[in-house]
Formats: sequence, C-alpha cells, structure tokens
Amino acid sequence: MGISNIVFLVVFAIAIGFFTRNLNRIIANIKLGRDIDRSDRTRDRWKNMFRVAMGQSKMTRRPVAGILHIIVYLGFLIINIEMIEIVVDGIFGTHRFLASVLPIGLYNFLIGSFEVLAILVLLACAIFLVRRNIIRIKRFWSKEMTSWPRTDANLILVFEILLMSAFLIMNATDSLLIAAGAEHYTTSFSNPISQHFQFFFSGLETSTLVFIERFAWWFHILGILGFMNYVLISKHLHIFFAFPSTYFANLNPLGQFNNLESVTNEVKLMMDPNADPYAAPPADAPAPESFGAKDATDLNWVQLLNSYSCTECGRCTDNCPANQTGKLLSPRKVMMDTRDRITEIADNKRKGVEDTKALLGDYITAEELWACTSCNACTDACPIELDPLSIILDMRRYLVMEESAAPTELNMMFTNVENNGAPWQFPASDRLNWKDE
Repeated sequence: MGISNIVFLVVFAIAIGFFTRNLNRIIANIKLGRDIDRSDRTRDRWKNMFRVAMGQSKMTRRPVAGILHIIVYLGFLIINIEMIEIVVDGIFGTHRFLASVLPIGLYNFLIGSFEVLAILVLLACAIFLVRRNIIRIKRFWSKEMTSWPRTDANLILVFEILLMSAFLIMNATDSLLIAAGAEHYTTSFSNPISQHFQFFFSGLETSTLVFIERFAWWFHILGILGFMNYVLISKHLHIFFAFPSTYFANLNPLGQFNNLESVTNEVKLMMDPNADPYAAPPADAPAPESFGAKDATDLNWVQLLNSYSCTECGRCTDNCPANQTGKLLSPRKVMMDTRDRITEIADNKRKGVEDTKALLGDYITAEELWACTSCNACTDACPIELDPLSIILDMRRYLVMEESAAPTELNMMFTNVENNGAPWQFPASDRLNWKDE
C-alpha cells in the first residue's frame, strides 16, 4: 500500500466520520419532536415511498422541471455505483477494479451508460442554472429565498457540473494513457462520450496526462465526499430524507382533521353520567400537555422530519391561494422556519445557551397562520408529500386553545356555538323560522 492509498484511506475515513456525526445530530434534532405512531398500513407506506420518492411520480406535474430532475436523480443514483470502483482502487491501488470481476461486456455497458448520464446531468444542471438566474422563475425569488437559499441551490448545480466534468476528463485521459501503454493503465473500456474530449489532451506527454487523470480522479472522489457532507447543511438533504418522509407521510384523505386525544377524553368525561367531574386525577397521571404547538419541540417528529426534507422548490407556495392574493403566508417559509428553529434549539442545548425564542412569534407570525384557508393545495403540490398545513393547524390550535387569540370573527362563532349550539347569532328556537317566510 503506497502513500497515496494511505492518504485516500485517511481522507475517506474522516469524510465518513464527519458525515455520520452530523447526520446523527440531525436525527437527534428530529427526535426532539413529540411522538406519533406511523407504523400502520405498512404495505401502503412502502408503495407510497417507491411511487413518490423512488418513482418521482409527482415531479412530472411540471414536465420541464420534472424530466430534468429525473435525469439528475438517475445520474446521482446510477453514476455513484462507480463509487464502489473508486473506493477499491483508492484503497488498494488497482486500476478499474470492477473490470476484473464483471464480464467485460457488462462493464463497458455500465461505463458507457455512466458517461451518457454524466453529459445529460451536466446539461440539465446548466438549464437549471439558466432557469434560476437568467429566466429568474418567480418561485425561486420569493422573499424567503434570501441570499443563502439561492446561493445554496446554485452551489449544488455548479458542484454537479464540476463533478460530471471531472468524471469525463478522467475517462478521456485514462483511455489515452491506455492507448499509450502507460504503466498502471492496463484496462481498456468503452467511452462513448469522453472520447470526444480526447482532442483537448492529444499530443500531451504521458507524465502530463497522468497528472491530469490523477487530478480529475482525486477531484471527483473528494468532490463526492465533500458533496456528501455538504448536503447535511443544504436543502439537498432531501436526497436522503425524501424516502423516510414519503414512507411516514399522512396517508389519510387530505383535509381529514384529527382530534386531540386529551380533548376527546374530556368530552367523554363530560358525557359520562357516572363520572365525577370533581374527582382528582390519579397520582401517577402524566402532566397535561399543552394544546397545539408554540415551539418546534411541540410538533411531532414527522413534522420535524418534513422540515429537514423540504426541497425549497416553492411548489407549495406557488399553489397557495393565500400567497397568490398577496397575503404573508408562504408554506415553504413555514417549513424553512421550522427547520431553522429546531436546529437553533438543538444547538443552544448542546452549547448550554439560554433559549428565549419560540417558533410562534419569533419565526412565524399569527398573521401568516390565519391567512391559511386550509385548502391543502400546498400538501398536494409537494413532490415528496410534505405537510406544511399540519404545522400551521397545530400552531393555530395553540393560539385558540392556549391563548384564546383567534381572530374576532372566530371568537364570535365560538361564543355562538357555546351559547346557542350553532355558529349563528340567534337561539336554537329560532332556527326554523326561515320556513315560515
């Protein structure tokens, strides 16, 4: 094992170590949420995950973006099979290890497919850059898309272009070195795309070609390891979290409202003629939980998982009727704020810093929450079935049930229901007067 192999092994181990540590931190942040049981309907959950996350079924509702995204997605999945070969070659100093264990026809097919995908991914990323920065599609320039979210998206696209370029340059120079009979470069392979880049390097000395090939090889592997760690602080965390988010998605019909168990139990107690309304709760009874959600830790862990899975694509906000009429509500901002807040809470806990903020008020205002019509357009539009509406409704529950801070119109309705048994401002005895007119 040479020096370069030892260096590779150390770099690889460090990258995996950082990735594991930071991923575990995010998982710990998600676990700060309340418990919720999503273990039911296992078969339907697997089907939903494969259909939506793996099959990209909701992406093609917008065909241009959908097809381009599928190309990048397939490129990410399939080209990274090559990582197996790069890691083995990096550790043991071999040259194109998979060619020695796979039939040469299959190996050539794989490398050829990787190259075709690489050029398609490169072109797709270039088009995405044009859409974001030259055409300036509106949903990418909303006010919550501040400098960092926009920069984050552009960095990833540039990163992908550089990685695909390095892969093609590596293959182009590798095939030239094989043709020249250079030491160590012994396994020929099919290169339908990179062969057209060889004229850039033809006529160079062998030592120069080796330097370029090694530089591209190291850039490619270090870039992938860097990308792997970068996504943990990026919106592209959905690369990993889209799968659990779609698996644990709410499979009930959109608009189906869940009852709070604590409220249900109170109503049952009131309706029970044998119950003693003045009886003290058992000594071992758990402390009553607050209604709804004031802070990110009051949300359940699936909602927090959703916030980390958000792709910031803006389809939810683009389809939101409240947002379209100029109101403050942006479902994308709700997801981004939730993610930022739970990260802040966890970081403050780790540092021992006093936390005086809350998701409600410091991040999301009551005006935003009450602008929501609860139409579910955001949830329906999300390509990975995230549910910003559930966060909005939980926060509105807190405002109503803990702070009695509903809008005047709703408070009037609540009073009428309490006094008259109906939302209208007249007694039950007058309800049928309309038929006498």
